[in-house]
Amino acid sequence: MSADGSTVRPRGMAKRLLAANAWLVYLFFYAPIVVLIALSFNENRLVGIWRGFTLDWYGAMLDNTAVLRAIRNSLIVAALSTVVATVLGTAAGLAIERFRFRGRQAFDALLYLPVIVPDVTMAVMLLLFFVRAADAAFVVSGAQVRLGLTTIALSHVAFNISFVAIVVRARLAGMDSVLEEAAADLYADRWQTFRRVTLPQMMPGVLGGALLALTLSLDDVVITSFVSGPGSTTLPVYVFGLVRRGVTPLINAVSTTMLVASMILVFASVLLQRGRGTT
Repeated sequence: MSADGSTVRPRGMAKRLLAANAWLVYLFFYAPIVVLIALSFNENRLVGIWRGFTLDWYGAMLDNTAVLRAIRNSLIVAALSTVVATVLGTAAGLAIERFRFRGRQAFDALLYLPVIVPDVTMAVMLLLFFVRAADAAFVVSGAQVRLGLTTIALSHVAFNISFVAIVVRARLAGMDSVLEEAAADLYADRWQTFRRVTLPQMMPGVLGGALLALTLSLDDVVITSFVSGPGSTTLPVYVFGLVRRGVTPLINAVSTTMLVASMILVFASVLLQRGRGTT
């Protein structure tokens, strides 16, 4: 920015250096992804030696019972956690952004903790919580609470609420309150105003937060591996277990499928958050 307020653009060597730096950054980020996708089509079982193009590994993935079971578990957990986290996260974001109440700042700070706390720390906390809850339930009613899909879904809800609330709050911050005030002037009560005015305007943020929660749930490894039990292995945890025994084109095919699904969800989330951005 120059003294008169105009934008100063780089010229000559500086412009070329900045462009080269940008290309190097993109290469550093995306070259491994390109290699992963390319090797998923390698006919040779040895990943480092290219023999030819084939789709057999994707067929083997679809014929693998363990992979299909892990995909089913991932979809069940992701669906349950996304629905619950979207409802609770939307309510939390709306309460913090539009209402004033005692303890609001403390609640706001606590809402961001799952985003800041390391995954390993949160995984240990959740595991201890479920173990203590299982002991208490056994003492009170004699029922045994075991680690499984339920505990995984609850854990995903615990960290997804914060991400949904952040996206919803960003949407609410950019909304004009004129329409809500007009609805109140026309004798609409709070529920009618929310259902007919506020919710339609904030819906892109709600859907964007839901897709973000779905993506995070499908990709989580650390927390899921701590709170999962027998028969509840999700796809990321299953892939992590396979990698420890060696990388094969089958792992590359599964990873490529996860990558494409995650990218689609992320792009859809970004587009939904930008939806109605000019309204």
